[in-house]
Amino acid sequence: MIIVNLDVMMAKRKISLNELSERVGITLANLSILKNNKAKAIRFSTLEAICEVLECEVGDILEYRPEE
Repeated sequence: MIIVNLDVMMAKRKISLNELSERVGITLANLSILKNNKAKAIRFSTLEAICEVLECEVGDILEYRPEE
C-alpha cells in the first residue's frame, strides 16, 4: 500500500493546506483527498509541483508499506 505523508511535510515546512493548494494550483478538495490517503492516483505534474513548493523529494511524500 502507498502511504501519503503530505501532512508531515506540510508541518515541517509550516505551510497550510490552503497555501499549498494555491501555490500548486490544485483544488482544496483534491489536495485534501490526497492528504487523507483517499486518492487512487496522482499526476506526475501535480506531484512535481508539490515537491517544488515543499522543497522535498517524492520519497518524502510517498511511502510504500507492504500490506499485512
